[in-house]
Amino acid sequence: MEHRIVGPGPYRATKLWNETVELFRARMPLRKHRCRFKSYERCFTAAEAVDWLHELLRCSQNFGPEVTRKQTVQLLKKFLKNHVIEDIKGKWGQEDFEDNRHLYRFPPSSPLKPYPKKPTCQKDVIKFPEWNDPPPSTSQENIPVRPVVMNSELWFKRHSIAIGEVPACRLVYRRQLTEANVEEIWKSMTLAYLQKVLGLDSLEEVLDIKLVNSKFIIHNVYSVSKQGVVILDDKSKELPHWVLSAMKCLANWPNCSDLKHPMYLGFEKDVFKTIADYYGHLKEPLLTFHLFDAFVSVLGLLQKEKMAIEAFQVCCLLLPPENRRKLQLLMRMMARICLNKEMPPLCDGFGTRTLMVQTFSRCILCSKDEVDLDELLAARLVTFLMDNYQEILKVPSALQTSIEERVAHLRRVQIKYPGADMDITLSAPSFCRQISPEEFEYQRAYGSQEPLAALLEEVITDAKLSSKEKKKKLKQFQKSYPEVYQERFPTPESEALLFPEKPKPKPQLLMWALKNPFQPFQRTRSFRM
Repeated sequence: MEHRIVGPGPYRATKLWNETVELFRARMPLRKHRCRFKSYERCFTAAEAVDWLHELLRCSQNFGPEVTRKQTVQLLKKFLKNHVIEDIKGKWGQEDFEDNRHLYRFPPSSPLKPYPKKPTCQKDVIKFPEWNDPPPSTSQENIPVRPVVMNSELWFKRHSIAIGEVPACRLVYRRQLTEANVEEIWKSMTLAYLQKVLGLDSLEEVLDIKLVNSKFIIHNVYSVSKQGVVILDDKSKELPHWVLSAMKCLANWPNCSDLKHPMYLGFEKDVFKTIADYYGHLKEPLLTFHLFDAFVSVLGLLQKEKMAIEAFQVCCLLLPPENRRKLQLLMRMMARICLNKEMPPLCDGFGTRTLMVQTFSRCILCSKDEVDLDELLAARLVTFLMDNYQEILKVPSALQTSIEERVAHLRRVQIKYPGADMDITLSAPSFCRQISPEEFEYQRAYGSQEPLAALLEEVITDAKLSSKEKKKKLKQFQKSYPEVYQERFPTPESEALLFPEKPKPKPQLLMWALKNPFQPFQRTRSFRM
C-alpha cells in the first residue's frame, strides 16, 4: 500500500484527495457478504473499510502515524457524501457512515475532484524602489524606461578607467525612502524568499498576494518581547484575561501542593475545557482561510525538516499579529502539557499528545470548504508544530538580514560618472518588453561589441596621439577587451600594418678606418717576463 509523496505546490489538498480515492478504490479488498438472508458480491463492511484505510493513512508519509481511527471515520463520511462509496442499496449523500457492520460498495465510477480554476490575472512583477522611482501614488503600470543611446565618445568616457584615465565623479543623493517603499520591499522580498524555499515558479495558485499585508510582516518581526512573543498595539485584540490565566495554569502546572488556584477533583479537566471552548469558537482558524493552501503546500516538505521549518517560519510571518500571538501562546502551552509527566490525565480515552492534536487542530488549520482532507492535514501540521514550535515561530534571520541590507543600500548615496545614463539626452520614452532567452543571450554577447569596436577605431584613427601613446592605449584596450581587439587585429601582420617600420639609413664608413686599410698587424709586446 504505497502512497506517492505529494510535494509542495498548488492544489496539494485536492491532489491528496484524488490520490487517496484512487488507492482506496484500487486496493480495498472486496468479497462476498450476507445480510438478512441475502448475498452481496464485491462489497465490504464499514469496519473493514475503517481498518484498511486507517492503515493506509498511517503508513503514508503524507499523513503520518498520528492519524486516529476517529479521523479515518470522518474521512469515510466525506467519501460517502461525495459518492466515492455507497451503501449496498445504492444510497449515498445523506447517509451517515458509522464504524459498524453495515455493507458498502464502490459505485461504477467514482468522480475525482477537479482542480479549482482561479481567474487568470497578469503576473505582477515585484519591483523594488530604485534611484529614480516615481512617488508611491504613481501607477506602476507601463513604467517608462529611458533607452540607453550612447555614442563612442560616451563609451570612451564610461570605459576610460580601463584605458588609463579616471574621470571626475559626483555624488547623487537618492530621494528619501517612504514608509510605503519600505513596506513594499518587505512584502516582495518575503514572498520571493517563500517562493524560493518552496521551489515554485510562482505563488499565484498557492496564495493571493493581494491579501498579504506588509504591515503584519514588519510588526511580527520587530514588535516582540524578549521571549519572541508578538506584542499587540491594540490591547482589545488580546486574549481574554480568564483564558490567559487558564493557559498559564496548565502550562505551569506545579508538582507541589502550593497551587494558588482552588483545587478539586477534575479541576485540570475543567480548566482545559475552558481553553478548548474559547479556541473552538473562533470565527477563523489561527492560520487564516486564505493561507490554507500555503501551509498545506509546506507540508509537502516535511521529509526535508530544515526546509519545512524555514518555510513555516516565513508563512507564519504573514499572519495577523493577533493570530500569531495566540498561536505562540497556544503552542507553548500544548508543548509544556505534553512534556509535563506530573500532569494528571485530561481525558480518559486519549493520551495527552493525541488529545492536544485532536482538540486544537481545527482551530489552527482548516479550509473554508470542508470537503478536503483538512482534518488529517491539520493534525499533521499541528504535530509538526508541537515538535518544532520554538524554531518555527522565530523570525528567519537570513531573510531579515537580507531585507535590512537592501533597505540600507537604497538609502546610501550613489556615485555618478560623466557619460552615465542620467547625462544622456533622452528620446521619447519606451517601455519594457519581454524578450526570449535566445535574444537575451545574443544581446549580452554582442550588445556592447559595436560601441567598443567604435571606440577602438577612434583610438586607431586619432591623429593627435603620438605612436607611443597610441601603442600604450591599444595595449590597455587589448588587456581589457581581448575579444574585440582580436576581431579587429586577427593576425600580428594586421596589427603591424598600423605602425609601419621606417627604413633605417645605412651607416656611413668612418674616415679614420680607411687611412691605412692594408697596414699589417703588429704584434703587441708581451707582458710576461
